[in-house]
Amino acid sequence: MAEATIKKRPKNLDLTTIRLPLPAKVSILHRVSGAGLFICFPVLLWLFGASLTSAETFAAFKSVFASLPAKVILAGLIWAYVHHFCAGIRFLLLDLHIGIEKEAARKSSAVVFAVSIPLTLIFWGVLL
Repeated sequence: MAEATIKKRPKNLDLTTIRLPLPAKVSILHRVSGAGLFICFPVLLWLFGASLTSAETFAAFKSVFASLPAKVILAGLIWAYVHHFCAGIRFLLLDLHIGIEKEAARKSSAVVFAVSIPLTLIFWGVLL
């Protein structure tokens, strides 16, 4: 039995030099936005339920969410929802073997950003 030649693959442990393609970035952001929404969902439900208890608590929450830090957090949650929704549609199409070619996957990942960012701005303008 002859010895098999084992190729030593290069190891790049410097994360600042790794350049991911756009579809990989969309995939990572899809997972991060899903985890963030999952973690924030109980808090949002509690806030919603508490705001419905009385007019005073609603006024208190309304004044808190009128501040800039709260608006930035809400804008981030809006973006996470919209991005997760758009990327989820993209992944459903990929599961149906639509757009699985390399160039089509790059274009569809660019479309996710091209759609989710303006939709976030629109929802932010309407809701906040």
